[in-house]
Amino acid sequence: MHERIVILDFGSQYTQLIARRVRETGVYSEILPCMVDTEEIEAREPRGLILSGGPCSVYDEGGPQLDPTLLDLKRPDGSSVPVLGICYGLQAMAHQLGGKVERADRREFGRAQIQVPPNNGVGKPTLFEGVPSGSTVWMSHSDHLTALPEGYEVIARTDNAPVAAVRNTDAPHYGVQFHPEVVHTDFGRQILENFAYEICECTGDWTPASFVEEQVREIRERVGDRHVILGLSGGVDSSVAAALLHRALGEQLHCIFVNNGLLRKGEWDQVQDTFRGHFDMDLRTTDATDRFLDALGGVTDPEEKRAIVGNTFIDVFEEQTEEIAADLGHRPTFLAQGTLYPDLIESVSFKGPSATIKTHHNVGGLPEQLDFELIEPFRELFKDEVREIGRLLDVPA
Repeated sequence: MHERIVILDFGSQYTQLIARRVRETGVYSEILPCMVDTEEIEAREPRGLILSGGPCSVYDEGGPQLDPTLLDLKRPDGSSVPVLGICYGLQAMAHQLGGKVERADRREFGRAQIQVPPNNGVGKPTLFEGVPSGSTVWMSHSDHLTALPEGYEVIARTDNAPVAAVRNTDAPHYGVQFHPEVVHTDFGRQILENFAYEICECTGDWTPASFVEEQVREIRERVGDRHVILGLSGGVDSSVAAALLHRALGEQLHCIFVNNGLLRKGEWDQVQDTFRGHFDMDLRTTDATDRFLDALGGVTDPEEKRAIVGNTFIDVFEEQTEEIAADLGHRPTFLAQGTLYPDLIESVSFKGPSATIKTHHNVGGLPEQLDFELIEPFRELFKDEVREIGRLLDVPA
């Protein structure tokens, strides 16, 4: 198991960005909803815990609250799990411990200059190692901390925020009122790197190359001598998934590419050249343009269009699957999909005041008529990480 930092999502628009920034330091991060059971977090043996920001106040009825037992988590060696609260995460932590959180006279949104005083004459607190005093941070909050919990001290301030960062003097617990994960905070990456390496004592074992190696091994172990089919769209996710599965399985992978009449110019030929020519895969193709366009005729509602395209694709896909089954003498066991980590996060995170924008085609389970076991090699990855995997696997950009 990779070293990991668990991020608890309190509904922030930046939660996924926190995870990506931590991973950019070479440490694996995982997002869980803030209401998750403590036991589920403990089972992951995290090196550290980050509490995200959020749109609520700690005094809002129904707003997310911090389980105080999370501040007493232990590692297998008995040491305390370090905690970093960001914005609402800081406020939730302080509120739970007896600190005072109040509504500010005015909402603070924008850049501020942070002042980091010396740490009792010894130097800067570990969280701010390498961060110049006077550097810019990004604030976005309505409430602020006006009285510290017992055992906490201020380690940074701004002109408008006398409590911009705190730490516990007896435990590896920190909090910042600003957002280190956004690019507007000049040394935000340095702060997160300090938390991951200096405070959580991670070594950095998360790389795209290690991911490919592990996935190839796991796919081979799971699939054995059975077969996998994949719906190839020509997009990044399915293309890189096809390349990864082909490296692991070779001729046991069968890709289906359907022309639905909605492809980009030249894409029909390009996909075939890449996956038949460059990778020498078993690629089954069918031109169903008329079938899709006839089904879409006169439809204007976007969700209805998505449903029609999805249902028509399933029908065509099943027909192609039967042809593969006839060639093999049996149906393939597995269906591979390019589901990404954000698709899964959106289905479990604390939502707050949000609304559905569109339905994702890879989330919600398989239709009953598609009787396969799912393989989703990218369910732990963000899009930019999939692109990096694609470069490693020589998938044309």
